[in-house]
Amino acid sequence: MEWLHDFINLIFPANCAACGNILMRNERIICSECIYHLPKTDFHLIHDNPVARIFWGRIMIEQATAYYFFNKGSRFRRLIHELKYQGRQDIGYELGRAFGHDLLNSGFRDIDMVIPIPLHRNKLRRRGYNQSESIAGGIAESMDKPVSTTSVIRVSQTGTQTRKSRYERWLNVKDVFRVTEPLLLAGKHILLVDDVLTTGATMEACAAVIQEVKGTKVSIAALAVA
Repeated sequence: MEWLHDFINLIFPANCAACGNILMRNERIICSECIYHLPKTDFHLIHDNPVARIFWGRIMIEQATAYYFFNKGSRFRRLIHELKYQGRQDIGYELGRAFGHDLLNSGFRDIDMVIPIPLHRNKLRRRGYNQSESIAGGIAESMDKPVSTTSVIRVSQTGTQTRKSRYERWLNVKDVFRVTEPLLLAGKHILLVDDVLTTGATMEACAAVIQEVKGTKVSIAALAVA
């Protein structure tokens, strides 16, 4: 089977999603060099970290972290572009698996369920997928936890958050989420997952409606922080 793999790779080489170089036999989706150079934050190892501080005084969060820095011009930025706009859900899943493994070995052990930030149905129809679901799926696999994509929905479509102030971003997502399965969430510790965290307005709005369900706790995990 190894010779068959090598023959197929010769005709249809698999390329690294970050740098474009051909992947070696033991590499998947992202080459070893790019994985080494991805800008990890290690915030999951620090309870009082810059991501957690974003939510201070705004909403009660158990723990919060982001896995990478979303630096301009970095290889990671290209990965996010491929994930969000080029249909590369495998990137989100693979990075999510690594993220989940590191979360499991830190203070995020008592999670009961993983929920990705939902897209509005119109946007989901246009794009065809929710990139946060891919990330959440990888995290959940590594942590051996269930994923729910139906218990929280986005009930109204909002404009882009780009170039909005922190307050404008909060107004833009206020009252756009709704819990549809409160019995499923009751008493659970939810890990809320998104791709890139900027001001935290979207995460805050979604976490707030989840916390209206009796006994729920929310922690936050973004793949990257801008």
